[in-house]
Amino acid sequence: MRIAIIAPPWVPVPPPAYGGTEAVLDTLARGLQASGHDVLLYATGDSTCAVPTAWAFEHALGTVETGAASELYHAIRAYETIDDWGADVVHDHTLVGPIYADRLDVPVVTTNHGPFGGELGPLYRVMQTQVPIVAISQRHADLAAGISVGAVIHHGVDVDAFPLGDGDGGYAAFLGRMSPDKGVHTAALVAREAGIPLRIAAKMREPAERAYFREQVEPLLGDDVVYEGELGFVDKIAMLRDATCLINPLAWEEPFGMVIVESMACGTPVVATPWGSTPELVDEGVTGFLRRDIEGLAAVVGPASRLDRTRVRKVTAERFTATRMADEHVRLYRRAIANHRARLAA
Repeated sequence: MRIAIIAPPWVPVPPPAYGGTEAVLDTLARGLQASGHDVLLYATGDSTCAVPTAWAFEHALGTVETGAASELYHAIRAYETIDDWGADVVHDHTLVGPIYADRLDVPVVTTNHGPFGGELGPLYRVMQTQVPIVAISQRHADLAAGISVGAVIHHGVDVDAFPLGDGDGGYAAFLGRMSPDKGVHTAALVAREAGIPLRIAAKMREPAERAYFREQVEPLLGDDVVYEGELGFVDKIAMLRDATCLINPLAWEEPFGMVIVESMACGTPVVATPWGSTPELVDEGVTGFLRRDIEGLAAVVGPASRLDRTRVRKVTAERFTATRMADEHVRLYRRAIANHRARLAA
């Protein structure tokens, strides 16, 4: 097949530091190409994903003070390019693109990387009549509130890019975004209760992120709780490999915990709250533990560090591979193409 993937214009693909969606798109694009498909990635000009790439913006626009007009311009230019290229199917990861796509005679699918509620709810209720919508976990789909979900496909990783670590760093790790939803301050309290140092790597660019850091996280910092900043891929992997465990005390219904899979790919067990997709990702007592409060989380930090790291990685390599993700998307693309042809023939 000739498969076009449209990324949002905010962050390069792959991301130089934080960027879960962009990391997934890099893995998906390369996985589809490795499976023998022709892939065109429409992203930004500073993207380095190893597939043919086109763009409207030479540089990623960032996530601060962005607007719908920029994304719409990006999407319109994307569909012009894709129409000329001759795609069999388009996988659009923008918010506005699928609404615009009905102007072209090409099957389109979209993935919702955020919640189905709030501001996104009305958008996806309109969109569901036009394109199949992918949810990224079963819990994500369950919360779609009457919105039709075309498929549930877990993200995958290139496991070979995440070497097995021995966890001998003597610290627990937190990796994510500086947000109360991610539970950064809770991770600090859990580590302190468990008597283990914590290293925090988190994106902190937006005003709300900086305010949360000043008010709730910075007062907890010390010799045993250290903020490392926002790490690039190599440094992130090094931190995960050496950590005794990942502490991931989510406080919201996160659609998919990419950092959980990345940690487990390094053999590093996960200590987390049972919110969102987490129960689908973590096998209790095998790849980590799920608990609901600070005391419960702290109590399993020690047991998590004694789990078999080789087994943690093996389970991840069986369930969350790039190949599996690519194959499941190809099946969805084939259905979308068949349904599109059937509509044209009707």
